[in-house]
Amino acid sequence: MNIHRELSSLPIFKNAVLTIGSFDGVHIGHQQIIKRLCQKAKEEEGQSILVTFHPHPRLVLGNRRGPVKLLSTLAEKAQLLEHYGVENLVVVSFTRAFAEQSADEYIEQFLIHHFHPKYIIIGYDHKYGKGRQGNLLYLKKFEAKHQFKVEEISKQEVAQIAVSSTKIRKAISQGNVAQARQLLGHPFKLSGSVVQGRQIGSKIGFPTANIMVSNPHKIIPADGTYAVRVRYNSQTYKGMLYIGNRPTVHANLKKTIEVNIFDFEKSIYKQELQVEFMEYLRATVKFDDLESLKQQLGRDKKAALAVL
Repeated sequence: MNIHRELSSLPIFKNAVLTIGSFDGVHIGHQQIIKRLCQKAKEEEGQSILVTFHPHPRLVLGNRRGPVKLLSTLAEKAQLLEHYGVENLVVVSFTRAFAEQSADEYIEQFLIHHFHPKYIIIGYDHKYGKGRQGNLLYLKKFEAKHQFKVEEISKQEVAQIAVSSTKIRKAISQGNVAQARQLLGHPFKLSGSVVQGRQIGSKIGFPTANIMVSNPHKIIPADGTYAVRVRYNSQTYKGMLYIGNRPTVHANLKKTIEVNIFDFEKSIYKQELQVEFMEYLRATVKFDDLESLKQQLGRDKKAALAVL
């Protein structure tokens, strides 16, 4: 996949088939748009182009529902988009000035000027321009003038639940990573670097890698223990992961994210890991001593292996 970060240096795309949006999490609703994008590009012997924004528009404009927590970082999003077949990713710097464009300016000075699209594929709720004044019908008014076609992808349903990033965020914040996986169409992912820990896990036979998530806007699942898959150096391993403040070890410790990778003995301090959350196993419990914790971790490992 080609990644373009500057509008001023975009190539001339052949028979451009275009979609636009935040695509946070690249959930199954997004995937329907991407599937149609790639299919149409093939039909037209053209190129598929997905335009996304960084930072997320709500981080720039504010969000009346509270702080924005992202399902995917830009790097994670790019990885997913490549997996689902997008040929060209265009990352547009989102600013207040960009948000102040009228719907007409957005269409003619942004979409038409930079991409000269042959087809534009959009989701059922796509809005654009200052105050989100533009919609599907408004965009269709420009079809004849600029010789492109607009196609809308209808609302997607999974188990009678409308798919939305908001619903997925809620599931993750409650620890329901299995439901999040169903709505995403892939496991929820968390990426970060391994930092120095207190080495308590090693002393009881369950060494852990402490993960530092660098993006402060990335959503973190609810406290507890999870069955996970760990991606390191192009290899995938089974493991279990704990999120919480380790009440058995010490009171009032900061929240940590620790992963025990099964059958793994490499030194990975300062290395990057990516974790895929498969299933929630149990809530945080304060044990009387480290031996009781060790016994529970043994049970957790069996439970995780049964899931994985």
